Amino acid sequence: MADNAAPGTGHEPAEVWLSLPPEEIEDLPAGPRYLFWDGGEKYPGDPGRVRFYVPPYMKGDAGLRPLPLMGGLRVLQTLTAGVEDVLPHVPPGVVLCNARGVHEASTAELAVTLVLASLRGVPRFVRGQDAEQWHAGFYPALADRTVLVVGHGAIGSAIEDRLTPFGCDVLRVARSARSTPRGPVHALADLPGLLPRADVVILSVPLTGATAGLADAGFLARMKDGALLVNVARGRVVDTGALLAELESGRLHAALDVTDPEPLPPGHPLWHAPNVLITPHVGGSSSAFRPRAHRLLRNQLFRFVAGEDLRNVVAVT
Repeated sequence: MADNAAPGTGHEPAEVWLSLPPEEIEDLPAGPRYLFWDGGEKYPGDPGRVRFYVPPYMKGDAGLRPLPLMGGLRVLQTLTAGVEDVLPHVPPGVVLCNARGVHEASTAELAVTLVLASLRGVPRFVRGQDAEQWHAGFYPALADRTVLVVGHGAIGSAIEDRLTPFGCDVLRVARSARSTPRGPVHALADLPGLLPRADVVILSVPLTGATAGLADAGFLARMKDGALLVNVARGRVVDTGALLAELESGRLHAALDVTDPEPLPPGHPLWHAPNVLITPHVGGSSSAFRPRAHRLLRNQLFRFVAGEDLRNVVAVT
């Protein structure tokens, strides 16, 4: 990884394609040639010279387009926490890194926002304001509730950090059981016994073969009456049809930053299902994104130029 010459020349500097303008990222290491590409039709240079590539953020398949042409690629650094859409397209011999450290704070903020807004009736109040209606009364609080965080990785831990001051009890689930200073983390296999205990269930798992459809009809049936399901993971973690059945029966509530399908098309029944709050996949899209992305890219590029091990390695193809 210390060889930063362009492939086939031995002399020309490696090209680094960034989806954030290089001039925004202060103190990038000398050596590579930095080019900006945001997914437009025209490439900024020869894809065959690219050694380090940062695909455009939230641009869908556009970022995959140049990959077959990047014969000299060494590192693919995403700006997303999840890499399930990119992984099948990574060329052989490439190190794939994710954006751990970029999205935790912002996504955790939104998760707690969705919990509080749903419990305290904020969507009803907003509609009431539009209609000049005064919806007084008692509403559920987060205090003294039990919250089950399914996916206690970096984002799940950040969610717990922000839940703790609200005086709620937190149950933790991850792929495998382990101990933490705050308490035990249960394995996914323990979910059937934990779901009936939770007033709020927050999904923050990565999308994998094991988690696709995790919140299916059986999962939802084990949740207690009136419980709230919050999804800040990926839409496909939840069985949309099963969730719709529970929402339409009035038994469960939901707050969804991600959906399946996504974007949610006009006319989809989720839009008007009872007891659901929907946000348009904005968990990581906040003012916290750019400074954290800059720090990640700067650190990774210094490591790349120095031939050091990279952080956040997800796979080596």
